[in-house]
Amino acid sequence: MENQATKSKQPKIKKFMLVRYGRMNAIGFFEHSEANIPKVPTRVVVKTEKGLELGDIVGRLCSYRAGQYKLDKEQVKKYFEDSQIDISCNLVGSVIRLATADDISEEKHLQKNAKEEMDYCRKLVKEMQLPMEIVDADHIFGGERIVFYFMSDGRIDFRELVKRIAQEYQTRIEMRQIGSRDEAKLFGDYETCGQECCCKKFLKALKPVNMRMAKMQKATLDPSKISGYCGRLKCCLRYEDETYTELKRRLPRKGTRVKTSQGMGKIIDGQILTQIVMVEHDDQTKAAFPLSEIEILSNGQNFPDQQETAEEARGDIPAENEHEKYEHEQEDSRQEDTDDESCDQQDTQQTDPDQQFQP
Repeated sequence: MENQATKSKQPKIKKFMLVRYGRMNAIGFFEHSEANIPKVPTRVVVKTEKGLELGDIVGRLCSYRAGQYKLDKEQVKKYFEDSQIDISCNLVGSVIRLATADDISEEKHLQKNAKEEMDYCRKLVKEMQLPMEIVDADHIFGGERIVFYFMSDGRIDFRELVKRIAQEYQTRIEMRQIGSRDEAKLFGDYETCGQECCCKKFLKALKPVNMRMAKMQKATLDPSKISGYCGRLKCCLRYEDETYTELKRRLPRKGTRVKTSQGMGKIIDGQILTQIVMVEHDDQTKAAFPLSEIEILSNGQNFPDQQETAEEARGDIPAENEHEKYEHEQEDSRQEDTDDESCDQQDTQQTDPDQQFQP
């Protein structure tokens, strides 16, 4: 009897589940009470600050034991940080239940309604002559609110628009401004590499990409070849940037005096990936040598392509026409969710609490 009493007094161990949820595919920890997690792709109904939403269990095949995620929060956080994915260890919400066939059917019904709601919103925008483009609509699973995603060059006073939509559908309305990268994340299909857009397939945190990365890795700055689906610099330019940067540091500067098997000379050019330098000897002859076969005698100046100008830092790309510029602006997306992804981000405008109309 004493053992039973002792067991009953022991605090109940909280179990956590890692879930990908929401229209922007955010990732977060959710508390749950399931004894076992199915080892097949499984969807769940979760409760977040927006209301009830459907999500997908992350790491479901081998990451759970007796319903408990094997890795602790710090290990999970380190994994995602190493993958350059922002994630918070704080609880996002709770798991209500494993999704049923009725839940999946209801989701499809809401998606159909969302299309009609988006069409209605576009109609009102046209009537009110608002300078904005409605991109998508998300009807939250629990019916608590409808989120409209839109694009615009600046901030919009959409209070009257929100009020009219709320009166029509008798629910809370939220307007969220997104940039071109977020639009690509929602609707992007396939890139020039033949693969699905990285931002849609697996990237959860879109990091800034600048012209320095493009100039180091590309022989051409043709906008059509270094720009992605969104029209901005390709996110994949970040993947090898660390390697290129490290290899570039190893190359001697232009004008550096060196000694080779053919005599004395100076560096006039270099190749980052191959680690080969072009040397002009004192007798005016030129020859290429691997970096390991030369002896550095003195330092020179940085190669022109190793110097980042203010124009490059801004992300401006010279177009084929010398009188034109192909500008890549950094976007600054201020998303409401702690896990909301954005990369070269553009200001995100959304309804303030006092602007959200609750019928």
